[in-house]
Amino acid sequence: MKNKIKVVIPAAGAGKRLFPHTFTKPKPMVYIAGKPIIGHILDRMRDVKPEEIIIIVGYKKEQIISYVNANYSKEFNIRYIEQNDQLGLGHSIYVTRDVIGDSDIMIALGDMIFKAGYIEFYNHYLKNGETSASIGVREVEDPTKYGIVELEGNHIISLEEKPARPKSNMGIAGVYFIKETRILISIIEEMIRKNKRNRGEYQLTDALQEMINRGYNLKIFPVSSWYDCGHSASLLETNRVLLDEKEDVDHIHEIKDSVVIQPVAIGDNVRIINSVVGPHASIASDSFIENSIISDSVIGSRSHISKVNLQRSIIGDDASVHGKHNSLNIGDSSSIEF
Repeated sequence: MKNKIKVVIPAAGAGKRLFPHTFTKPKPMVYIAGKPIIGHILDRMRDVKPEEIIIIVGYKKEQIISYVNANYSKEFNIRYIEQNDQLGLGHSIYVTRDVIGDSDIMIALGDMIFKAGYIEFYNHYLKNGETSASIGVREVEDPTKYGIVELEGNHIISLEEKPARPKSNMGIAGVYFIKETRILISIIEEMIRKNKRNRGEYQLTDALQEMINRGYNLKIFPVSSWYDCGHSASLLETNRVLLDEKEDVDHIHEIKDSVVIQPVAIGDNVRIINSVVGPHASIASDSFIENSIISDSVIGSRSHISKVNLQRSIIGDDASVHGKHNSLNIGDSSSIEF
């Protein structure tokens, strides 16, 4: 039985912090731990059983649509909404206004993966009872880098996006439940009409603060751990954690005169010859590894790796790497020789 909640996944941005890997693919399609980021997010939606999943697309949207349709269209009722101009998270929610109507919605960012899965958050939301919105939070080390909430008990009294002088260290964790959906949309519409931007964007945080200003009750729920896939260092950390948790999946590949040290994720039609792979290596489909040592790294599809020692490296799709080195961070369709 489907729950009466719609899920909104903003996935339209160009992912500039992940360049060069996002020159040729949208951020949610960056590969880690055996599948693209968006795949890990949708896997964790299964227990929620949402009425509908609305994915906001824009930059290189065809790749997201193709992958999701091929792998998840039988499990979920999925709809795509295009955001032509990337004007912030608030604006991305606004472009879905005609399809979300007055439904309860869960907003789940397209570059955040949560260890617990979304059903835990959904249950927290239900336990919060009568509230206009519930926001996932956790303590953060540098509050100036996050949206920050100020609390009285479980109630939010203020929110601010990346404050210069934070009032707390409770960071917004990237998952939101909105009950007063029409109120939120009307506030964002007013922000757009008055061109009330923050750092050039229409911030969801500012719209939620305006709900509080108008007397609406917003609560929090705890988020124990999140994995930020927004930049290269955190991407490798997320790859390690997800590989530690993953169940083995059978793939068709050729391994000859090689050692594979778990945990790893190896895609279909991968050839590994005279090499050591792992631990914490993700190798996407149709790649060829020979005479190499690869650990704590992510290798994209159809790449050829030869005679190298790769550690803490990210290699894009269709890349060719030959020679000797310790660490690389190169994009798709690259060719490097040493």
